[in-house]
Amino acid sequence: MVFRFSWNDSFSLQSPRLELLDWNCVRLVYQITGAGSLQLHLRPEGENFDFTLWTANKPSDSWLIASVDLPNTTKPYQLLMEGTPGQGEGNSLALFEIHIVPGYCIECNFEEHHLCGYNNQWNPNVNWYVGGSLARDPQSNLPDDHTMNNERGHYMYVDSVYAKRFQEVAKLSSPMTTTPMSGCLSFYYQRDQARGNFFSLFTKDELGHYEEIWRPDVYATSTWKLVQVDIKAPHPIEAVFEVAFNSARGGYVALDDISFSPQFCHQETGQICTPIFDPSISDCDFEEGYCQYYQERIGGSVWNRVSVKPNVYRIGDHTTGTGSFLLANTRFTNRPGYVGRLHGPLLPENHKYCLRFYYTVHGFVKMDNALALYLYEENNVAQEKIWTISETSRDVWTEVDLTFQKPMPVKIVFVTICRNFWDCGLVALDDITVTLGDCPLRPPTGQCNFELGDCGYIQEKNLHRHNWIRTRGQTPTSYTGPRGDHTLGVGYFMYIEASHMLSGHSAHLVTPELRGSDGPQCLSFFYHMYGSGTGLLSVLLHRLHHGTRPRHRDTLLWKRQGEQSISWMRAMIEYECRTRHQIVFEATRGPSIRSDIAIDDIVFKHGSCKDSGDSIPYSGFSENFNEIEY
Repeated sequence: MVFRFSWNDSFSLQSPRLELLDWNCVRLVYQITGAGSLQLHLRPEGENFDFTLWTANKPSDSWLIASVDLPNTTKPYQLLMEGTPGQGEGNSLALFEIHIVPGYCIECNFEEHHLCGYNNQWNPNVNWYVGGSLARDPQSNLPDDHTMNNERGHYMYVDSVYAKRFQEVAKLSSPMTTTPMSGCLSFYYQRDQARGNFFSLFTKDELGHYEEIWRPDVYATSTWKLVQVDIKAPHPIEAVFEVAFNSARGGYVALDDISFSPQFCHQETGQICTPIFDPSISDCDFEEGYCQYYQERIGGSVWNRVSVKPNVYRIGDHTTGTGSFLLANTRFTNRPGYVGRLHGPLLPENHKYCLRFYYTVHGFVKMDNALALYLYEENNVAQEKIWTISETSRDVWTEVDLTFQKPMPVKIVFVTICRNFWDCGLVALDDITVTLGDCPLRPPTGQCNFELGDCGYIQEKNLHRHNWIRTRGQTPTSYTGPRGDHTLGVGYFMYIEASHMLSGHSAHLVTPELRGSDGPQCLSFFYHMYGSGTGLLSVLLHRLHHGTRPRHRDTLLWKRQGEQSISWMRAMIEYECRTRHQIVFEATRGPSIRSDIAIDDIVFKHGSCKDSGDSIPYSGFSENFNEIEY
């Protein structure tokens, strides 16, 4: 049976309650015609937030295969398939098959017609083909299948007979893993060659980076040979089997029975590959100290942990709006003409790291010396400059994401330079985090930072209601609104433009439908309420009843009224709701046009909030250094 939905439909398919104690793989056969999107969500029992496992939005004129890993878990859950066709004629989505099979998606014996979602990167002359079956050419020297050890089975092979150019390459790629995996990848292969071929196994990450992890140690094999390769993938990867030929007389390479085990192939590999450290030792928000960061004290301290009072020129810390951060107070050090270095802890070698931090600058004439980031070896010798500041928005917190990997232990070192009194300024750092793997390309589940759109949030309008506006940069009315967003500093946020509204009019931004659950939920977001005429920001809980929201069941969860701060402030709201519901962000315009209200970085998490809530006092730091608290 084929489910097909046209542009005037939207659909969702929900699985039965699943209790899968072992690792499984979901395979989908689907097609997108024109514009539209498909998403697969995991819905844990007892929680009201779905986890997106997979999404697709690229059109195709043929059926496509998607493979999504389901890690083993002791908690029951459901799978939810959602589709949204694009508006307009000719847009549709089709779903032919949803199949859950035991094991890992990367595993395959090539006996099924869909080849487990493995993909051949098409080359006009050299490609991977399905081998085996009774219909093959009797003159062929290709082998019998390994799985069944006869002519009836199937395997994959690539032959040099049509090679035209030197080292033409054939690539066979596995499905992209969707969860961290560590263990042993096994497969069988044969190589028959006359004048030479090259056979290698690579991993490829979401950013397109390749890393060779195996190549054969024998030139040719007349029987199937077992290979076992240890893999540790803390981030999504594909396994890519690549063959290149020197000429049309390069023979063939055959591949069969790819499997995976969570146990490493070799005991020593597990000891080497399993991290004996936690990369979060490099995390610091500077709320309670310097964590494991330190500085060279030659010539006096340059980086100081500060909390400060606000004014119209400066903003507060990035973490909460009212906390602490590091400030390189370059104009008031012991002497001009210095280099201030802030050292982080040592990170072990041969791991890929994602470093994220936020910075802001003020007062520099030239930006090239304001801030740079280096990798140092354990003997404090600089290895490489991996980032330097460029011309950027000043006086806003700006995010930096960097991925790096080195064959030796390294530490990150932030460097600021003051050449003379007139060419120095203020540099601030906050919220440094380090994780394993590539920096993620999308926000975590349940978060909306408005960088890629409105995340499915709904605008509720009537005669006295207006729209929230998605924008970037500074809002058009002076002395109100933020200078930039909270996520990146140069990204997007949602706000109300008070000059387009009458006093007392409001705007409603509503989340998609959320499921009820037992126990507390934590909603956190950042808000900006600056301006002499600032009105009211409220967060409401709307309980749903048969698809409607009766007004008498609205519950006020949180509110702030009037000017709060020049900074982005964090709000944390803990609530419980056992029925289907939505969260509404309601902004009401104050008595004057200086009443822009903004929100950003909305996150839902299951469980209690760690903090009791946000703080009311102003934040920021001032040009008056007597107001800085060290």
